[in-house]
Amino acid sequence: MTGFAILLVYAGLFAGSALVVGLIRRAHGRRNDFTSLKTVTFGDESAIRPDRAASIISILVVFLLWGAFTGSKLVPFHVPGPFLGETSFSYEARTDSGQMQSGRVVVYAGVEAPAEPAGDGAVVASVPRGRDQLIRLPEGAQAVSVDGREITPGETLDVAHGTVSMTGKGTLSFSADKGLQMEPIWLPSPEAVAGRFVEIAKSGYQNFTLWEHLGASLMRVLAGFALGSLVGIPLGYAMGLSGWFRGWFDPIVEFMRPVPPLALIPLVIIWFGIWETGKVVLLFLAALWVMTIAARAGVSGVNITKVHAAYSLGASKWQLLRHVILPNSLPEIFTGARVAMGVCWGTVVAAELVAAQMGAGMMIIAASKFQLTDIVLMGIILIGIIGYGIDVLMRLAERKLVPWKGQS
Repeated sequence: MTGFAILLVYAGLFAGSALVVGLIRRAHGRRNDFTSLKTVTFGDESAIRPDRAASIISILVVFLLWGAFTGSKLVPFHVPGPFLGETSFSYEARTDSGQMQSGRVVVYAGVEAPAEPAGDGAVVASVPRGRDQLIRLPEGAQAVSVDGREITPGETLDVAHGTVSMTGKGTLSFSADKGLQMEPIWLPSPEAVAGRFVEIAKSGYQNFTLWEHLGASLMRVLAGFALGSLVGIPLGYAMGLSGWFRGWFDPIVEFMRPVPPLALIPLVIIWFGIWETGKVVLLFLAALWVMTIAARAGVSGVNITKVHAAYSLGASKWQLLRHVILPNSLPEIFTGARVAMGVCWGTVVAAELVAAQMGAGMMIIAASKFQLTDIVLMGIILIGIIGYGIDVLMRLAERKLVPWKGQS
């Protein structure tokens, strides 16, 4: 129910933001430049550019939803949360002698019960936030009705601020209304994650500083990616230029390409052990096939008219490779490099699953064993930020090194 509510609110904010921004822009006049005048966007990357306003609003919406559904103090509004406070319901019970007796149950949900008794012989029960709690009725009494309504084993009745159910053995159980907010063990608030980040940045985690954990993961990813590129790019070029290489290696590449790196973990451990070598080899395999296919596609996609033009001008095969094939294949290789880096970052957590002394993945896995969701979420956010930063740097490098991308 909570997940559907988040999705519904997100869709509403998306549509509402697009409408409001569109109206504001219309009021200030439509953009009139070469890109805005294009009527065909398919196949033209320059025709559709990221809307910066949409990007900023998207980040704000995610933050607001996160805070609203976790009860954060950083956002001005929240969805209904769990019931916290005092409530009560009446019951009728049958004793062992067959007599009927009435009573009242006073429930303190998510708050501490007072030291004084509730009075009137009421049964007092303390229910932890987000949990169910069995109700201990007087000795020998078994409930037959709640708030004047008959109840049977397995049945659940609505009462004030919660529900009362009867177990198969005839025992009552109370559950307070949970509302739409997420429990901290499922999704902690933004300030809880930020506080944990400050704490670990100062004191470290599992005998290593936060920067040592992130640095270890980054070095493993870069090592695996570099090795995968050193092997995959020449192999892709050979497959794109030679029919024999293409026929020899194509079955291997196409067989290994759909195999997820996680499926290779047992085999990598058997062959290379559980220490650093095995982790780097797993990341190498994650990048190898992506880079091979990218290089092969880059070579195969070179415009044949450019090849004919080079030959007509007297170019040798080496000059053709150097001045025609290599420059025209670089855009595909850079695209493959970005995909390969993303795959490596997605694999590093699994690579650090076995016998890792430090690393972002190791930190996440160790925290999950103790249900420290704030550390898990902090690690995921840091991995995403670093991965996004690397992707931005690669895009900048692509603009500098391959300025002819998109030009025929």
